[in-house]
Amino acid sequence: MRPRSRARSRTLRRAERPPHVVVATRVYAPEPVAAAFRQEALVLALERAGAEVTVLTTTAPGAGRVRSRARKVSRWPVKRDHQGQVRGYVSYLSFDLPLALRLLLQRRMDALVLEPPPTTGMVGMVAAAVRRAPYTFYAADVWSDAAGSVEGVPSPVISAVRWAETTVWKRAARVLTISPGVQHRLEQLIGARPQLAMVGNGIDTETFTPQGPDAGESGPYFVYAGTVSEWQGAGVFLEAFSRVHREHPEARLLFFSEGSGRDELEERVRAEGIEGVEFRDKIPPAQVAAHLRGALAGLSSITPGQGYEFALPTKIYAATATGTPVIHAGEGAAHDRIRDNQLGWACDYDAEQVAAAMLAAIAGTSAPDPERTRAWTLENASLAGCAAQAAEQVLGSLRR
Repeated sequence: MRPRSRARSRTLRRAERPPHVVVATRVYAPEPVAAAFRQEALVLALERAGAEVTVLTTTAPGAGRVRSRARKVSRWPVKRDHQGQVRGYVSYLSFDLPLALRLLLQRRMDALVLEPPPTTGMVGMVAAAVRRAPYTFYAADVWSDAAGSVEGVPSPVISAVRWAETTVWKRAARVLTISPGVQHRLEQLIGARPQLAMVGNGIDTETFTPQGPDAGESGPYFVYAGTVSEWQGAGVFLEAFSRVHREHPEARLLFFSEGSGRDELEERVRAEGIEGVEFRDKIPPAQVAAHLRGALAGLSSITPGQGYEFALPTKIYAATATGTPVIHAGEGAAHDRIRDNQLGWACDYDAEQVAAAMLAAIAGTSAPDPERTRAWTLENASLAGCAAQAAEQVLGSLRR
């Protein structure tokens, strides 16, 4: 059979069956991190669109079998750090190296979806070339920018991450971005390309709702739920809260967090004797939603001057979906979104301004209307809606 005839035969066979999409991600639901639920939403959207989906991911923390809403999830043991995260070069390789074999041994594969880090992107890029399948890369973050914001990372490492990341983007059939800021940053790095698609980002608006039980916490409190790292700069809330606590000793600041900056924050609280701050373990999304329902505000921050002002942290939408306002510290896309849509208090990265916002939240002044905040989130930050756009892009790559 001539090459053109073989290609036509493959196309006809594909048209007779549902496309098989493989999603490779180091984290997947029920792990309580944004990437895990973003990928789950994409998988469900692909299945609703008629695709057959296989998820290649890691064994979730905890004993026993993990239930998933997706039909086929294949899990593999991976090395995690002391906080239970798949983070760091050794952890990434413990996922990426077996992934190479898992992808090569996978049955027919019509399309591949890859989640960062860039090392996973490189492995998937090679496997997709061998399997002659298009791949889509989910660029929710710019990892080389994040690496550059961490003090002490050698410049050759940053350059290697940049090379890997941009190479994966350039060769992808589709690159999905989560915000105009991320889209613009990718265009700065690799130029405007037709495969770049901004699909947005959001929160599970069926879990994060105003209705339902609160967490039963006593007294006024603020919630920081999500990753803490150098570029997020959550330390500004400690300085601000120490001022607030002097006026309102009953107030508390609750961290439901993981990340490279958590240990440093805990040490700072101990060293400075800041009272009312509690660091708790990660909890499932339904419990995060319960705590946000009873909170005065959710907290979000971006460290200035590190090139990450384009980021839109998912923790913003987790709060607004429950009708709870946000206090954001830092300039950039998140600051503008909260200010322009009246979702809470948009502050400079300044402890005095953040403390004033916390005091306003305690006093109940200038807080946005909960129903309007919820309605805005449903319209602009629904994870299901964003996933549907992402699924359309993935399946569109099959028709190239």
